[in-house]
Amino acid sequence: MSSLTLTDKVSKMIHQDILSGKLKPGQKLVVAELKERYNVGASPIREALVQLSWNKYVKLEPQKGCWVASISLSELKELFESLRTIGQVLLAKAITNGNENWELNVLTSFHKLNKINLQDAKIEELREWENRYTDFHNSLLEGAQSPIMYQFYQDISHQITRYRHLNNNPQVISETYAQYLEEHEIMMKLTLSRDSEQAIKYLNNHYSKASDLISTYFSA
Repeated sequence: MSSLTLTDKVSKMIHQDILSGKLKPGQKLVVAELKERYNVGASPIREALVQLSWNKYVKLEPQKGCWVASISLSELKELFESLRTIGQVLLAKAITNGNENWELNVLTSFHKLNKINLQDAKIEELREWENRYTDFHNSLLEGAQSPIMYQFYQDISHQITRYRHLNNNPQVISETYAQYLEEHEIMMKLTLSRDSEQAIKYLNNHYSKASDLISTYFSA
């Protein structure tokens, strides 16, 4: 039996490759190939795949094999519906409960997001922008002081990341993200001014826009 530390490490590497799109939806995961890819033994690979199946990133079928979980338009819409439902509750709680440290974190995370020049950005820079985009959204909601609900939000957000990485065209991605910047600044200002109603309205509009943009992959 391999150590939990090694299994967790392998699970994290596979998970990241699924989120980034290096391992494609529906791709069969062969233990021998994963051993070579991650330079580890078969046991931690198998244990990591079981772990990932619990969170539905991987599909396991006894005697048949293992695949990266498939994707669908209906799942994407349900994920965004769930994100919208829990996100607006968390934002309302954050506006009520957030302290000065929370305010500073929101300002800092937006400043970092705004520092990346999206014009003519390469794919690596766009992926870094995505990381900062995630950090900004997390910073808005962390002030809710609701750790269980916040973890649920992050799990949903991670699932959506798989869909976001279906498009690898830098020009299309940069144009899309440029549209987000202004509304994120407005969202930040409304949140810090404690305008719960308008901040939630902008957050919900952003989720709707992001859902519509990602959905175009299925009609391409």
